Amino acid sequence: MDMPTAIPSPATAAIPLDARHWKKTLFGMLLDSRSRFGGKRTVIEDTQRKPLTFDRVVIGAMVLGRVFAARTKPGERVGILLPNVATVAPTFFGLSAFGRVPAMLNFTAGAKNLAVACRAAEIRLVISSRRFIAEGKLEELVEAISKDVTFLWLEDVGKKVTGFDKFVGVVSSWFARAIHARSRVRPDDVGVVLFTSGSEGLPKGVALTHENVLANVEQFLRTLALSPDDSLFNPLPVFHSFGMTVGLVAPFSIGMRVFFYPTPLHYKQIPALIKDSGSTILIGTDTFAAGWGRQAEDDQFKSLRLVVLGAERIKPQTRTLWRDRFGIELFEGYGATEAAPVIAANTPLFHRDGTVGRLLSGMSYRLEPVPGLDEGGRLWIRGPNVMRGYMRESAPGVLEATDDGWHDTGDIVSVDAEGYITILGRAKRFAKLGGEMISLAAAEAYVAQVWPDNAHAMVAVPDDRKGEQLVLVTDRPSPDRDELIAAARLHGVAEIMLPRRIVSVEALPMLGTGKTDYPAITALAKMR
Repeated sequence: MDMPTAIPSPATAAIPLDARHWKKTLFGMLLDSRSRFGGKRTVIEDTQRKPLTFDRVVIGAMVLGRVFAARTKPGERVGILLPNVATVAPTFFGLSAFGRVPAMLNFTAGAKNLAVACRAAEIRLVISSRRFIAEGKLEELVEAISKDVTFLWLEDVGKKVTGFDKFVGVVSSWFARAIHARSRVRPDDVGVVLFTSGSEGLPKGVALTHENVLANVEQFLRTLALSPDDSLFNPLPVFHSFGMTVGLVAPFSIGMRVFFYPTPLHYKQIPALIKDSGSTILIGTDTFAAGWGRQAEDDQFKSLRLVVLGAERIKPQTRTLWRDRFGIELFEGYGATEAAPVIAANTPLFHRDGTVGRLLSGMSYRLEPVPGLDEGGRLWIRGPNVMRGYMRESAPGVLEATDDGWHDTGDIVSVDAEGYITILGRAKRFAKLGGEMISLAAAEAYVAQVWPDNAHAMVAVPDDRKGEQLVLVTDRPSPDRDELIAAARLHGVAEIMLPRRIVSVEALPMLGTGKTDYPAITALAKMR
C-alpha cells in the first residue's frame, strides 16, 4: 500500500538536537555526567532515605558488574526483577558497564507473561532481591519461572562482597572508562530490552539501542526544558518504559535528583513524600494522578512545577481537580515502548487540552488511511529513538528489525495544522457493527461523560447477528442502560455507540503500568 509522504515534527526547527548527546553508551553517559557534575553530587534516593552520589553508583556498578559478568556472556540479556529502589541504578549500570544487556521484567505481569518474556529474550539469569519477593508475596511467581531461569539474589551477592572487593571497586571506578571500553559496546548496539505490556496479547521484547534511549532523553529534556536544578519524583516502575527512560536514565543524564517510590498505588503516602522530598517534577498516569489528587492535602504539591502524565487519556475531572485544588496544569504526553518511549508531549509553551501535544524534535510521521474511518489514520513514526526491533517467543533471541526504521504504532490519530496529535483509539480497539466502524475509545469517552465518577472500559465481543456487539465493563454499582440511552438522545449520540450489555465489577482490572487490562476485561465481558 502506498503511504503518505513522511512529515517532520513541527517542533524540529524550534528545538535543534545535538546528536553528540546520544552517540554514546548508557554507561558512557553515566561517566560523562559524573565528570560534568562531580562525583559527590547526589542523584538518586528512595524510601530508605540513603541517597546515592554519582561516585557511589559508579563504584556499585563496578562491584556488581564484575559479579554479573562472571556468570554471563558479553551481549547476554540479563533480567532485572526489582522494584523502584536506589539499588536498581548500580545494577542497571553494572550490567551495561561490562557489556551485558539489562532486560527489565514486569513483576505484575503474572507467571505466564513473565515466562514468555524470558523465553523471547533468551534470559537465563534474573537479578532480584529476596526481601522484595517476600514483601511482594511473589514466591509463586519465582517458583513458576525458576524452571527456565536462575535467580541471583542481591542479598547473597552483598554477603560475598569482601573489603578487598570494595577496594577493587573504588580503584576500578577511577579507570571505569577504560574498563568499559574493553567491552567493545557501541552506541548502536542493543542497550536495554523492555517488554510490551501484554494489554493486547503476549508480551514482546522491545530491543532499544543505547542511542535510542539517550536520543529520547535528549528529545524530551529539550522539549520540556528540564534542568539539573529540578528534582523528579518517580513512582513508575522501571520495567515501564516511561519509568525507566524518564525516571532513571534522564536524571543521571542531566544530574537531576530523582526520588524512587516503589508503587504508584499508595495514594495517601505519595503526596506527603512529594512535599517532603521537595520534588519539582512528577510523572504518572491519569489513574494514579486522580488517586493522589483526591488524597492530597492542599499544600502537598506546592513544590511541583511540572506534572507529565502518559499511558492513558487525562480525564476532564482529573484535570479540573488539579487545576482547582492545587493550581497545577497536567500535561499529557504520548509514548510507546518501541519509541523509548516518548513520542509527543504537551508543554507549558505548547499545550492544547484533549491532545497529546506535538511530535518530539527529530521525528517524522505518516498516516495510513483506515477503511471505514473518515477522520485520521494509522500512525507510523520514525526517529533516532525508534527501536531496533522486536524479540518474540516464537523466535527466541532473534531480533526482528523494523522495516526501514518505520514503526507502526497501531494507534489511530488525527494531526491538526499546528501539529497537535489527538489519539482517536487503538487500531485493534475498533468494532465493526453493521458495516460501520465504531471507536471503542470514543464509546468509552461518551459513557464517562454520563457517569464521570466511575471507571469504564468498552470492549467488543462476537455477536451472531451483527458480527460484534459492544459490552461495557464498569465499576458503577447497578448501572442503568436506560440512562445512557436517554443521554444519547438528548445529545444526538448515535445509539450504535451504546453497549448492548453492561457488566458491573468492583474494580476494573489494571496492568502494573497503569493501563487498563483489556484482555482480562474482554474475558469478563464474555463470561457474563
